[in-house]
Amino acid sequence: MRFILSFLFIASCFTGIQAQGIEFFHGTWEEALAEAKKQDKILFVDAYAKWCGPCKRMAAQVFPLKEVGDVYNENFINLKLDCEKADGMTFRKKYPVQAFPTLYFLDPNGEIVHRTKGGRQADGLIALANEAMSKYDSSADYAVEYEKGNREPELVMNYVKALNKSGKPSLKVANDYIRSQKDMSTPENLKFILEATSEADSKIFDMLIKNKSAITALVGKEVVDKQIEKACNKTLAKAIEFESTDLFNEAKDKYSKNLPSKSEKFATNANLDYYKACKDCKNYLKSITTYVKKEAKNDASKLNKAAMDIAGTFNDDPKAMKIAEKYASKAATNGGLSKYYLSYAHILLKNGKKSEALGAAEKALEKAEGGPNEKSAAEQLINKIKQG
Repeated sequence: MRFILSFLFIASCFTGIQAQGIEFFHGTWEEALAEAKKQDKILFVDAYAKWCGPCKRMAAQVFPLKEVGDVYNENFINLKLDCEKADGMTFRKKYPVQAFPTLYFLDPNGEIVHRTKGGRQADGLIALANEAMSKYDSSADYAVEYEKGNREPELVMNYVKALNKSGKPSLKVANDYIRSQKDMSTPENLKFILEATSEADSKIFDMLIKNKSAITALVGKEVVDKQIEKACNKTLAKAIEFESTDLFNEAKDKYSKNLPSKSEKFATNANLDYYKACKDCKNYLKSITTYVKKEAKNDASKLNKAAMDIAGTFNDDPKAMKIAEKYASKAATNGGLSKYYLSYAHILLKNGKKSEALGAAEKALEKAEGGPNEKSAAEQLINKIKQG
C-alpha cells in the first residue's frame, strides 16, 4: 500500500494557511492532555533537549514535512517539551526520559500507549504514528453502554467514531442507528452520516453523496472530500486483501465521480497496488509505465523505488526485469547516489550481467557517503560478484 500512502491524508487548513508540518500545542503538557481528552485523541510528546543533534534534525527536517503533519495533525494532539526546563522537568517526574529525543504517545488518561527513543525520518515517524494508533482503542468503553441498551445519539456517534479510529467495523452499529431515525436530515444526523462513511462500498456512502451539499454546508468541503477519499481507500484496501476486481473498480469509480480533480493519480497508484498484490505482471507493467511517465518522470528516488518494486515482485519475469534495469539505470544516472548504483548493480546481477553489475557496485562504493553501512553493502556485493 506504499504507493497510495500519500492518498490517505489531506492537508489541514487553519486561519487561511495550509499546514506544512506538525502543528504543536502551545501550553503545558497537562493542558495538552486535557485537550487530548476533550477531542478523544492520543497525545504525542516530543521530549527533547536543545543541545540534542537528532532532536534538532527532526525539528528542522522531519516535523515540517507535509506528509508528517497530515498524519499527526489529524490523529494527535502534539506537544514539544524541552525536558531541561520547568514543564519538561515536571513531565519527567512522571514519564522517564533517559535519552533524547524520547517520543511518547499517551492516551487521554495519561497512560502510555507507545514510547520510543531516538530520532526518526519521515517514514519512521509515520510508522510510529500508525503503531500508536493501532494500540489505542477506546471503543470498549462505549461498547459496554451500547450493549446495555444505551442508544443516545451522542453515545452512538462516539462509539462509531471510536470504532473507526481503531480500524474496527462500524457499519452494523451505524446502520442500526440510521434505521431507528425518522429524519436523517437534521444537522446531528448529517454529521453522523459523515462519520459513519467508513467504506465506499456501502449504502451509507451513497447517503453521504446524496446529502453532500447539506453536509458540506455544515462542516466544509475539505472535510467531506477527506472522508470520501478515506472511504475509497478503505474499499481499495479490501479489494487488495480479497483480490476483488469488483471492489477495485468500485473504489476507482466512486473516487473518479466524487473527486475528479485527483482521480487520475488515485487510479494510477491504485492500479500499482492492486496488480502487484494480485501478481498480475502484465497489468502491473502497464501501470508502472504510466506511473513513471506521468508522476516519477526523472525523479531518481521514485525511479529507484519503481525498479526495486518490480524486481522484488516479478524477478522471474524477463520482460519485467528488463524494465526494472532501465529504471534503475536512469535512477543511478539522474540521482548519482551510492544507493541507486547499488540497486542498479543488484538488478544487473539478477539479469546475468555480471561485469556491468561489478561496475555499478564499484561506482556505489566510490560514491558511498552514508556511513559504514552504505560502504559495507557495496563491498559485500562486490565480493559476492567476484566470488560468484
